[in-house]
Amino acid sequence: MGHISENRTKERVASTAWWPKWKQELSELINTCERFQKQSKKHGKIYGLLKHIEEPKHPWETNNMDWVTGIVTGGKENFNSCLVIVDKYSKSARFLAFHKEDTAIDTALLFWNHIISTCGVQKIIISDRDPEFTSEFWTNLYDMQCTKLSFSKAYHPQTDGLAERMIKTMADILRRFCAYGMEYKDHAGYTHDWVTLLPEVQLAFNATKDFHDMWKRACDTAARCIAEAKKYNKRRWDKSHMEPDFQEGDQVLVSTLNFNNLKGPENMRDSFVGPFTVIKLIWKNSVEVKLTEEFSRKHPLLPVGLVKAYFQTDEDKFCCRKKNPT
Repeated sequence: MGHISENRTKERVASTAWWPKWKQELSELINTCERFQKQSKKHGKIYGLLKHIEEPKHPWETNNMDWVTGIVTGGKENFNSCLVIVDKYSKSARFLAFHKEDTAIDTALLFWNHIISTCGVQKIIISDRDPEFTSEFWTNLYDMQCTKLSFSKAYHPQTDGLAERMIKTMADILRRFCAYGMEYKDHAGYTHDWVTLLPEVQLAFNATKDFHDMWKRACDTAARCIAEAKKYNKRRWDKSHMEPDFQEGDQVLVSTLNFNNLKGPENMRDSFVGPFTVIKLIWKNSVEVKLTEEFSRKHPLLPVGLVKAYFQTDEDKFCCRKKNPT
């Protein structure tokens, strides 16, 4: 029997049959149907209450980082990538050219020479999961400096949104200079490329910031307004979200929204796949699952909004139910 929804199925059954506790058994029958769980979209409140990143109290105490790759080579050293670092306190930015082939040690030295040497050691660095950051060398380097590396979750770019937005701004400024290519000539006839433009772009962006706010503590009024805005945003967010109702060891289904290697037409695929076992919950807005079979190469750390609880069928109670085809 194809059940469009629980209420409609109960209406159909009520018109033809009755038995003790039929509503309770029918609800259990529908909610434990594997095909129904995988094919139906998730409705209602989304898992994951809003968790704010701690607001820094001083400049360059917390920063966001991201890498821009795939750029044409430029400069005398033929750079082909750019490292973008944004201070979360003042919103000032640094743009550093480097080679995509650089090792984790090269990237760490670049960061040391241009950021730590002038701004000091950061308490928190927020970045996506680039190989430079996940390497053992980089992690050990910041363990010695008591710096916390906060990695963003898979399919959740909002965590490193500050750096992502800065990359768009940097690209917009460069595009205005290099509208018809990655090089241009100034009025004196000198040729410039994107690498030589980076200091000017950095100056142009940072010059819009008040240096008083950049290098001194924010006034009490500004800090109070920021705190109130964060409280308001949390209330708005939490109205449509809730804490996950599963724990470590439970089984969950994972949304196929970001899975692009599934078979069959996209509009006919299951909305969820699984079930998978929950390894651990992180701050109640991230979940690490044990992916199996063809999904084992996917990153196991996911936002809780992309999973939902899985209900196991009681085979003794519903012995006539057909098993899910594989």
